Amino acid sequence: MKSFDLQGIDLNVARSKAFAFIADPAKLPRWTHAFASVAPGRAVMRTPSGEVKIDLGVLASAEHGTIDWRMTFPDRSVATAFSRVVQIDRDRCIFSFILTPPPVPLEQLEGALEAQSRTLVEELKTLKEILEHHG
Repeated sequence: MKSFDLQGIDLNVARSKAFAFIADPAKLPRWTHAFASVAPGRAVMRTPSGEVKIDLGVLASAEHGTIDWRMTFPDRSVATAFSRVVQIDRDRCIFSFILTPPPVPLEQLEGALEAQSRTLVEELKTLKEILEHHG
């Protein structure tokens, strides 16, 4: 059983522009399906069981190009997401995202990770569209 998924996308924008957009938690609802809304330190996430209020921590380092998210659910379970923006040249970068298992029971894990992986493909396309054409 696969325990993670690694995806990336080539972005035809400067690394600084991509990093600023991706690291801003308020922008998450624009390019992700999971976030219905975001406020400082908090978010409303869409889950298969409905919307849920969570604590949201974002650890971003412009120097290293890393953006990590820590999501704490009402039952105190924690989900994490890790990403990086790497400069290729002045006007091009790569955004990579490591999808880790969601906090679900073991018997649901494989299906949940596969579903999140399919969603991530679409989210990365949306991110690319926003940054390259609307950003």
